[in-house]
Amino acid sequence: MKDPFNDLFPIKSASEWIEESKKKPIPKKIFDEFWYEGELCILFADTNVGKSILAVQIANSISKGETIDDLVVEIQKQPVLYYDFELTEKQFENRYSRDYSNHYEWDENFKRVQLNPSADIPTPFTFDSFLSVAIEKAIVTHGIKVIILDNLTYLTSNGGNAREALATMKNLNKWKIKYGLSILVLAHTPKRNPTKPITSNDLLGSKNLMNFCDSAFTIGQSNRDNNLKYLKQIKQRNSSQIFSSENVWICEIVKPESFLKFQFVEYGSEAEHLKVQKAEDVERLAIEVLTLHLEGKSLREIGRSLGISHMKASRILKANPEECNVTLQPIQPQINTTPLIEK
Repeated sequence: MKDPFNDLFPIKSASEWIEESKKKPIPKKIFDEFWYEGELCILFADTNVGKSILAVQIANSISKGETIDDLVVEIQKQPVLYYDFELTEKQFENRYSRDYSNHYEWDENFKRVQLNPSADIPTPFTFDSFLSVAIEKAIVTHGIKVIILDNLTYLTSNGGNAREALATMKNLNKWKIKYGLSILVLAHTPKRNPTKPITSNDLLGSKNLMNFCDSAFTIGQSNRDNNLKYLKQIKQRNSSQIFSSENVWICEIVKPESFLKFQFVEYGSEAEHLKVQKAEDVERLAIEVLTLHLEGKSLREIGRSLGISHMKASRILKANPEECNVTLQPIQPQINTTPLIEK
């Protein structure tokens, strides 16, 4: 009889685990050092930076077995399932054509999935549970080994709810192991400070989500040139951090031959593309912090609203006690000292 406890936590010696691992193939690069075979990977960035454009470009690369500029791709040409929760079919057509003509020629391996909003959800399923079952069924039916989900917030009914996003990540990890999948999930960043390098803390729900992914990378917007973006590794398990702050992959979005894509420009330092904090910016930030404080916002609420840490908000308040009438001490309840009128 199968022991459910041992099934949950198989116990073997370190040597036995190594011998078992030797039977499995060495993971290959899907998108250079950013995403390897068998990984659950997160691509996160701010809105309108180009996450979906890059994700479609990666899917196209997988479906055709082609590289993207100088980035190494080691896997063979194969089918990829792309869940597009962002664009309608007409918007997608517009991106990959010239004024709805001269359309880009796709490989049949590129399988795009679009939600049908009028579909009936059978009892007793909720939307979230039925969506999960439908994705798993598609994986099994089509024998897919690579899927891209655009984006994470749509996979939960409450959008940015961290608890539901974490449950989704656990489910994706289960599929990854069960079906031998490579999964890329797109996610957003909350408002962040453009003068600071991008870190794992800039991913919405960062700590929990980062714990459940194998790798993560980001797209940064250059403040030196609006046309420039850069790619940077944030987390990696199968490689070293090649694309670090000192060696980001700088690119621009172009549309040759009806295909919207990222095109390599040069390698460089992230610092060159961060916003330079000027004296007037510091003063403006202080005013925004003081204003929100006087509105009754907590330090953490102020930090989330302005893309700074709650500690920095605290330092700004401490540096401006007179302007905001702040002592940073607990507020004592007011006592009514008006004498009572005797009847």
